[in-house]
Amino acid sequence: MFVAKNLFFAVARILDIALSAYMWILIIRAVLSWVNPDPYNPIVRGLYSITEPVLSWLRRRFPLMAGSIDFSPMVAILAILFLQYFVVRTLFDLAMRMS
Repeated sequence: MFVAKNLFFAVARILDIALSAYMWILIIRAVLSWVNPDPYNPIVRGLYSITEPVLSWLRRRFPLMAGSIDFSPMVAILAILFLQYFVVRTLFDLAMRMS
């Protein structure tokens, strides 16, 4: 049973780290949109290629524009926080209850 407990701990921890990293990538993308970066920079292109699938999906599903302000990064960050507080904590709690 300790193998399943360790598996749930590992999955929860890796998921938590991945969600936190993606949240920071979204924050960096939002900050970069304020300064109009060079679109040919490989770092900027990498950030856009990582974040654009999620943000474009949100933009298609929900009208998240208010004037020229795009709220899709904020909605994505709130979704990530929900996943961290619900899914990751549920996995941690499930692992703690296994004995």
